[in-house]
Amino acid sequence: MSDTRPTSDSYTLWGGALSLFTGKVRSYLIKKGIPYREFYAGHPDFQSRIRPIVRLGVAPVLETPQGEVLQDSTEIIDFMERRLPERAMIPASPVQRVVAWLLDAYGTEHLMLPAMHYRWAEPYLSEQRSFLNAEFGRVSYLGNDRQARNAAGARMIAYFNGMYLALGGSPEAAAAIEGVYLELLELLDIHFQHVPYLLGGHPSIADFGLMAPLFAHLGRDPAPARIMALRAPNVLRWVERMNLAVIPDAEYPDIAPAFPADDAVPRTLEPVLEMLFRDWTAELQANAACYHAWLAAHPDLPAGQFVTTDTKRRVHPTLGPIEFKLRGATIRRSSTPQMLWHFDKAAALARDLDGEARTRFQALLRRVGGEEALAIRLARPIVRNDYLLAVG
Repeated sequence: MSDTRPTSDSYTLWGGALSLFTGKVRSYLIKKGIPYREFYAGHPDFQSRIRPIVRLGVAPVLETPQGEVLQDSTEIIDFMERRLPERAMIPASPVQRVVAWLLDAYGTEHLMLPAMHYRWAEPYLSEQRSFLNAEFGRVSYLGNDRQARNAAGARMIAYFNGMYLALGGSPEAAAAIEGVYLELLELLDIHFQHVPYLLGGHPSIADFGLMAPLFAHLGRDPAPARIMALRAPNVLRWVERMNLAVIPDAEYPDIAPAFPADDAVPRTLEPVLEMLFRDWTAELQANAACYHAWLAAHPDLPAGQFVTTDTKRRVHPTLGPIEFKLRGATIRRSSTPQMLWHFDKAAALARDLDGEARTRFQALLRRVGGEEALAIRLARPIVRNDYLLAVG
C-alpha cells in the first residue's frame, strides 16, 4: 500500500469525490497550484495516523509537508493563503474581500440544504441510488469486490440519509428548496456569460465556497447534474473550469485574469447577492437567536469553551432546534453555530470598513437588501479551538 504521508513538496488531502467540503479544498489546491495527493478517509492510515490527532471521523483534512494537520475547508484555505500569499485567492481590496467571504459562507452553509435535497430526497435518491452505493462504498471499502463495495455504500447511505431531515429537508419544503436552487442556477448562468469567476477574471474564496455544493452534489450526482447541464450550461462550464489548473479561460479573451480594478464588484453578481440576503437572512437570525439564548443560559462560559450542549466532539455541533421561513415554507432544522462562525468572518470585515470603502459597501448593501443581515452581531465571537467551535 502506498505511503500517504506528505513529501517535501507535496501535500496530502484526505477526502473523497463525493464529499461536499473536499470539493471546495480540492478546487482551491488546483487553482492555487499546490501539489497534492488525495486519499479517501477510509484508508487505514487515516484511522491510525490522522484520526488520533483530529479525534473526528471527518473530511477534508490536509496534511502539510511541515507536519501540520488542518481540518475544515475554510480554515484550510485561510491557513494556506497566509502561508502562500502569491496568486492570492482572497481579494486584498476591501469591498471585494467582504463580498468574497459572504459568498463563501453562503455557498458552504446555506446551499448545503439544496445540495442534500437533490442527493437524498425522492425521486432523486431512487434515480441515483446505484451511483451513490458505489460512491459511498469507495469511502468505506478499499477492496476489489464490487458487490462488497456497493453493500458497504448502502450501509453508509442508511446512516447519512438522516442528515437531510436534520438540515430542514421535508416533502413540504421541497418546492421552496428547489425554487432556491433553480433561481440560483439562472442567475449564475447569466453571470458566467460575462465573466469566468464570481468576482471577475480571477478565482477567489467565493468560488471555492460555491464549489462546495455545486460540484460533489449538484454537479456530479447524476440527477442534479442533469438539471445543471440542461438548465445552466454556463454554470456546468464554471464547475469544470474550477477543477482546471489554469486561471485565464479562452472563452473570455477580453477579461484580464485578475480581480476587477478599483475594488469593483460585477453588476451581474448583484442579483445573486440580492437572492442571498432574501433567502438567507431569516436562517441567520434564527441561528443567532438560538446561540444568544444558549449564551444567556450559560453566562459564565470561559473563553475556549466548546459550543455544544454535551461533551461529545462534533465537527458540526447544534444548540437545539430552530425554525424559519424560506419562500413561504417553514424550515425546521437543528441550529448550526458553524454557519454563524462562517458568516461572521464576512460581517466582521464589513464592520471594519471605513472611509470611501464603507460608503461603497453600504450603497451595495442597500441595492441588494443586505442591511438586515449585516446588522446581526454575535454577543460573543465563535472561534475554532482544537478542531472544534468554541466561545471567544
